[in-house]
Amino acid sequence: MTTGSMLGDADAPDSRQHPDLPPFRAERRTIGEADSRRANGPDWDRYADEYQATHGAFLGDAGFVWGPEGLTEAEVGMLGPVADRDVLEVGSGAGQCSRWVRTQGGRSIGLDLSHRQLQHSRRLDDSSGLVVPSVLGTATALPFADGSFDVVFSSFGALQFVRDLDVAVGEAARVLRPGGRFAFSITHPTRWMFPDDPTEDGLVASQSYWDRTPYVETDDATGEVSYVEHHRTLGDWVEVLTAAGFRIGRLLEPEWPEHHDRVWGGWSAVRGRLTPGTAVFAADLR
Repeated sequence: MTTGSMLGDADAPDSRQHPDLPPFRAERRTIGEADSRRANGPDWDRYADEYQATHGAFLGDAGFVWGPEGLTEAEVGMLGPVADRDVLEVGSGAGQCSRWVRTQGGRSIGLDLSHRQLQHSRRLDDSSGLVVPSVLGTATALPFADGSFDVVFSSFGALQFVRDLDVAVGEAARVLRPGGRFAFSITHPTRWMFPDDPTEDGLVASQSYWDRTPYVETDDATGEVSYVEHHRTLGDWVEVLTAAGFRIGRLLEPEWPEHHDRVWGGWSAVRGRLTPGTAVFAADLR
């Protein structure tokens, strides 16, 4: 699971600002797929060590968590049966979810845009004894043959970080066998109305839900784009899935657990008890 920034208000306090990362300017502006890809791979390379150190225990070396609320695949079964099935994780990070799939008898493979995240996956392969074959790649050009998998999934992975969502969803459909399952979690689209702030200040809507302008970070020193995230409404997700030949079977909006006090960027109990932070889709290829 690789949860990004999701900053609905470019002028709001930014949970991604960190002394070990270069300072940047945040804005909302149009940007293409090539620039999105060129920015987000190196961004995750820079952030991977801190991400795994901060969130690794919560995720588990072989754990499958759908979002900051802590909802697990063992609880909800969005993938369906995985034993003896070929499973692809897109945006796999350190492969925690794919490793859990292997504990359930699935033949899982990981794919990520970040070389450093894949190095962490290899580290966990060695320490856990559960090896997840993983490749460097992008969701918009999956390096696999047609009909290679029974299940494709992404837990807060690549889908929010690509401009050409129709291409990425089409790629998932291409590599799935007929009747295959596509499941993924994303930042709940309504979160884009609010600042990325875990306090009460993050509960005040500051912009239009229907504004699809991407969130872009630009390195102050170099002027290069260093991070991009793309927003779609719930209706957009329904349209792109059905256009690719999927039938949506489930949509979960996890509630914040009563005794869960973890703060993860803009996700917190303060906000999570009032408004959804995550959406989880499961769709089958017709």
